[in-house]
Amino acid sequence: MSELESGLAASGRRLTRARRTVLRVLSDASVPLSPREITAVGRQHYGHLGLVTVYRTLELLELMHWVRRVHGADGCHGYMLCGRALSPTLVCRLCGRVAEFPGGQPLRSLIDRVQADTGFRVDDPLVQLSGLCPACQGASGADEADEAAHRENGSAESIHT
Repeated sequence: MSELESGLAASGRRLTRARRTVLRVLSDASVPLSPREITAVGRQHYGHLGLVTVYRTLELLELMHWVRRVHGADGCHGYMLCGRALSPTLVCRLCGRVAEFPGGQPLRSLIDRVQADTGFRVDDPLVQLSGLCPACQGASGADEADEAAHRENGSAESIHT
């Protein structure tokens, strides 16, 4: 039983075959997957996996901070397993590769300051930066003008809290 499966069972949640399948698909994924993609891949392991079950499982895993929603350049989002620490997500806008940047403490300090200054209570701190991973920087052949225009439009970095 994996650490995630053990944690799910320890939290009093049922560890169903469908939930195990969603965890397996996410564990094997190298890029964020949409709920439909998770369902399609998951059905190769468990033919009765349904889209509604995938959505419910993702919602539960997100509440438990085991899954992170990643927003794509096309406006759609996918899901990936994440570390338990609060850390920004880096997303390559060409290949979709995702990395977590360790930086929870400075982010926690920023959230504390925002809450103190505004009176807001932040309950879903999502910080996502997008750009080009090292492999795509060398292989993309993107010219500097395209990159400059992309940065001017503000899509080289998006922060949502």
